[in-house]
Amino acid sequence: MIRKLVIMRFPKGRAKAVTLSYDDGVKTDQRLISIMNQYGLKGTFNINSNLFSEEGTTDPKPTRRMTASEAKETYLNSGHEVAIHGLNHGQFPYMAKGTASYEVCEDRRRLEEMMGQVIRGMAYPFGTYTDELLEVLRANEIAYSRTTRAHHSFHLPEEFLTWHPTCHHRDERLAELTQEFLEAQPGTPRQHGSRLFYLWGHSYEFENDGNWHIIEDFARTIGGREDIWYATNMEIYQYVKAFERLEFAVDQTWVYNPSGVDLWLACNEWNGQKSQSICVPAGKTAALR
Repeated sequence: MIRKLVIMRFPKGRAKAVTLSYDDGVKTDQRLISIMNQYGLKGTFNINSNLFSEEGTTDPKPTRRMTASEAKETYLNSGHEVAIHGLNHGQFPYMAKGTASYEVCEDRRRLEEMMGQVIRGMAYPFGTYTDELLEVLRANEIAYSRTTRAHHSFHLPEEFLTWHPTCHHRDERLAELTQEFLEAQPGTPRQHGSRLFYLWGHSYEFENDGNWHIIEDFARTIGGREDIWYATNMEIYQYVKAFERLEFAVDQTWVYNPSGVDLWLACNEWNGQKSQSICVPAGKTAALR
């Protein structure tokens, strides 16, 4: 029997994906979204639903949070994801468990009511969390939560509730990492064998620092490529979890996809001599030849 090494691939057999994550629901997100849309990037915007500005606010400061109506108009049907960021952007490690649960659950409830959709993603305020908080998130059915701890690589998370990004947009290695990501060849890196570039930050930083060119250069360089899947945080999570549900025959000659989305994989012999990309359609069985 020939033993095979099965490697996850992103939609259409791609070996690379890019996702962005920006916090606080500030007015400058509108300019960021315009840049992302221009170059085909996708991402997630993490919102504190108790910190919207009052309706009618016209404060021009870059850090000004949107009003609720501005946020709904900006994010709904934008192609990007809305996720929670704590009701009041509090420091979770210093909260009682019940308070932390309310901050998570109520932020989720309000944003779901506003957007008319299920919201299960999150980013930690200040990037801080505890093991006890992970249990709070699980109890509130949060699927993933982003930290602020850069790992300067392109692997998928081992634990989605402590999802560490590649880097912040201020990172001095951003250009270097972008080029490394683009030049990387399909292979079998850590975990599923596909590479993810995860960029995060706050859009008001571009205005405060006078460096919108950083995100414009990044988007221009990495966007619009056929070999990259551009996805929201939740789309990455859902695809990986669907892939993990694949059911393989004992001799790896067949694979069944019980999910509702088409899944892709690369199938190599252990000696590395052969490789092929295979689509396993939703609800179907495919042969691994």
